[in-house]
Amino acid sequence: MTWTAPDVARGTRTDMACGEREMLDNWLRLRRVFLLRKCAGLTAGQLKTASVEPSRLTLLGLLRHLAEVERFWFREKFLHEELPALYVTDEHEDGDFDLVADADAEADYATFLAETAACDAAVAGIDLDELSDDPGAPTGKVSLRWVYIHLLEEYAQHTGHADLIRERVDGGTGA
Repeated sequence: MTWTAPDVARGTRTDMACGEREMLDNWLRLRRVFLLRKCAGLTAGQLKTASVEPSRLTLLGLLRHLAEVERFWFREKFLHEELPALYVTDEHEDGDFDLVADADAEADYATFLAETAACDAAVAGIDLDELSDDPGAPTGKVSLRWVYIHLLEEYAQHTGHADLIRERVDGGTGA
């Protein structure tokens, strides 16, 4: 039997007057749901279909990339956990996007779910104003708030790409 990405329930928004942390957590959760909904109902082969040549953008590549980005920013960059990259290597700097032809879509989907849950757990209870050393930042520090906003920016950009890829694959948008 061929694996198909599962259906995902629409996310719900929180009270528009909630606190900042609840708002950021909710927006990030919703962006994740939006991406998963773009994948819902597609086979592994469809998830590996590029938008248009010569682009290498695929829904599976976006899913892999965003798992990698969350791991990097929350766990490696902010919390300084020493973790191996999920898909990127020295030989394949864009392995998240480029190495999807032989990838196991079901396993990568599960990795996305596991990594986002691990990131949520890793930063739960940490104040948004908390600073972490970041030699690459202009001030040498990065706040958890900045990390959340950067991730929302990443998801917003890539879910826009996902709309176009999904439309190319089957005419839908996965909304």
